[in-house]
Amino acid sequence: MAVSVALLLELGVILTALTILGALARRFALSPIPLYLGAGLALGNGGIAPVPAAGEFVSTGASIGVVLLLLTLGLEFSIGEFAVSMRRHLPSAGVDLVLNAIPGAVAGWLLGLDFVGILAMAGITFISSSGVIARLLNDLHRLGNRETPAVLSVLVLEDFAMAAYLPLLAVFAAGGSWWEALLWMGVAVSALGAAFAASYRWGHHVGRLIAHPDDEQLLLRILGLTLIVAAVAEHLHASAAVGAFLVGLTLTGETADRARAVLSPLRDLFAAVFFLAIGLTVDPSDLVPMLPVALALAAVTALTKIVTGAYAARREGVGRPGQLRAGTALIARGEFSLVIIGLAGTTVAAIGPVATPYVFILATLGPLLTRFAK
Repeated sequence: MAVSVALLLELGVILTALTILGALARRFALSPIPLYLGAGLALGNGGIAPVPAAGEFVSTGASIGVVLLLLTLGLEFSIGEFAVSMRRHLPSAGVDLVLNAIPGAVAGWLLGLDFVGILAMAGITFISSSGVIARLLNDLHRLGNRETPAVLSVLVLEDFAMAAYLPLLAVFAAGGSWWEALLWMGVAVSALGAAFAASYRWGHHVGRLIAHPDDEQLLLRILGLTLIVAAVAEHLHASAAVGAFLVGLTLTGETADRARAVLSPLRDLFAAVFFLAIGLTVDPSDLVPMLPVALALAAVTALTKIVTGAYAARREGVGRPGQLRAGTALIARGEFSLVIIGLAGTTVAAIGPVATPYVFILATLGPLLTRFAK
């Protein structure tokens, strides 16, 4: 089998750069996410040192990275406790939708976009980045904080909303009808609801089937099941990330402890690739023309996310410092917003110039604000 010299060299350079940036971030007790995003911007198309040979690997690795981030996050909680928390935060989901989708819709209307464009902008400003936030909570050692269940409940409820929203947007962007959109919405939401119910009712059997004394067997079984569930969720226009999160929730006790141990090195590697990939998708020249509009929209929706997180944390009985931490944790946008840009950008060309810098600003600014929120 022939080995691509260019691929090996570019991957070596990428990993070395990520190593240096990660060490620099740790030196100042910061999350490395903003630096990884900046590295992706420098190495992508239009950057100072493009890496074309490594592009396919980075794209694939990014998909695995977000799945592993949500899988290991799910391992920290039990399905029963999380189901109670989600029911408690249904009002938080309503506040989240109203406060964060409306600014995007208004921005789309002011920019003169059509219905598909306005719908896309609403989704872009509404949905937080599960991948970025999962890594942040781990980096900042906040998984055990009292506000964390509120943050995760809001994220998962957002992913449920995406299960309905993405089929709707995809059908309309392709010129489909209302009945087609409603059909695919029903299929996706039903499938995700059935998966959550099955995980809640029979999840403990999954743990017994996966458990094995050999670490290699345990790793292969967990990864195999997680990737299959994630693929099914993605195929149904639901979220691969929330599918992986549900698998993590079903594993408890010793199995969950050993799973965290064997998965952590893989998670850290592919998570770094995931953040790099976000930067690689952005051409620096695309960030400039509509930067003032993107900055204004980012300022508004950063504030509305802080209000959302504070409201959700208050429902958990968390004090004001925890409410601020919860709010800033939800600021980051990322993978879902980029998917929406990709779906709608082919038919509404005006979305990319404003939405791309908007996502990059909040993907970079969110981790910094979260780090310094006390």
